[in-house]
This record gives sequence, structure tokens and C-alpha cells, in this order.
Amino acid sequence: MSKRMQDKVTIITGGASGIGEGMVRRFCAEGARVLLADVDTAAGEAVAAATGAHFVALDVSDPASWDALAERVRADYGRLDALLNNAGIVSGLDIEQVDLAAWDRLLSVNLTGVMLGCKMAIALMRDNARGSGGAIINTASTTSFLAIPDVAYTTSKAAVVGLTKSVAVHCATQGLNIRVNSLHPGATLTNILRTALAANPEIEPNLQRMSPMGRLGTVEEVAAMALFLASDEASFCTGGQYVVDGGTVVEHPRM
Repeated sequence: MSKRMQDKVTIITGGASGIGEGMVRRFCAEGARVLLADVDTAAGEAVAAATGAHFVALDVSDPASWDALAERVRADYGRLDALLNNAGIVSGLDIEQVDLAAWDRLLSVNLTGVMLGCKMAIALMRDNARGSGGAIINTASTTSFLAIPDVAYTTSKAAVVGLTKSVAVHCATQGLNIRVNSLHPGATLTNILRTALAANPEIEPNLQRMSPMGRLGTVEEVAAMALFLASDEASFCTGGQYVVDGGTVVEHPRM
């Protein structure tokens, strides 16, 4: 590894599994000082022990939980270089099925949680020892561009794009040197999906046909894009949408 994040303090939410776990593993391998933030204590502590990350309990929908994390970062690290707002949930409910409780719960995690993370990160990054600066990466989805029936999920991921652009413009025009971008994975082979495929192997060809490249993405490929956006190599990239989907969102439906 090239150690592109050597000693950079990085928070990764939803880091206990899936794409978040892949991010934790890659950033630790690249020398980052990673705080793995999740509500799943057992899984989070296991990943942290395996990677050298530090686990912190975090409910991204709770402002008090973010405040506690900010105080820990100030006390233990004295700076923040990168935040990966990756935590998210699904509901599986369409517009006729969804109720207000399910709608509010999903948006509190997938959208409000991202906003709270951006707000906390900017406050910390303003106070970095060598002047303000850092990178924020908000995990969205290909459903930011192409809808699925899960109405709250689709809405939340589309809204993350607008949120990201607004925060990016604010930081740039304030001269903060804080870059903010959204990351858009397509169908990705996580451990959860592997389990589902083992139980239902007949669905794998359909999943592979979702992209013109004819396969699922890997968590490592998504983590690689997140690493680029967090690194100094992306120093002139802000407000952008970075897709890791094998071409799914650019292909016209085939006959």
C-alpha cells in the first residue's frame, strides 16, 4: 500500500459491515487513524480488532451522539482529516406501504445523519492545527439517479446529492479547503449479498445484468474510490458525484 492516508484521522460511519467495513480495511491499510462508528457494537469491535481501527458507538440520527464523538476526537486526536458518511438503512416499502414512522426513521439515518455528520466534521476541520481543511465523502447510491420502489430510500439518496452540493459550495466559498463529494455504488457484493446469493443462486444472473460490465462490484472497488476522494490526489474535486457501478446509470435499456 502507498500509505496515502498516513496518520490522517478518519471517521467512517456504518463501518461494521458491508461497504463500510471495506472502507475501514482499506483506510487502515493506507495508514489512516480510523474511528469506526456504528450502532452494531459486537460487529464493530470485531472489525476494529482485525484492522487496528478504534470502535466508537454512534447513532447517526442522534445529535447528542455526534456531539460525544466530536468531543472524543478533540480530546484524543486534536484534528479531523476525513469523514465518510456511510451509514444507511433500507425500508423495502413503496409509496402505498410506507407509513410515517418508517419514512421518518429512514430519513433520520440516511439524510439527517449525513447532515449532522457534515456539520460536525466542518466544525472540527475548521480547527485543524495547520488551518482548516479536510474531506467529506457522503455515500449515496445509483438510486440517486434511477429510482426503485423503496420510496424513502430513493428519496434519501437523491437528497444526499443536493445536500452534498450545498455543503461543498458553502465550504468552498468560505475558503475552508474542505472538499465534499458523494459516492454512488451500484450493486455491490457485500457479505449480506453473498449470503442471499447462497440461498437464492438463481438471482445472480439478474444482478450481474444490472451493469453493462456484466458483474457485481466489490466493496474493495467502492473503498478505492472513497480513498481517492479522501486523499490529496482529489485536491480539486468538490461537489461531484462519483459513480462505482460498472456503467449502470449511463446505459440506455437494451432491446
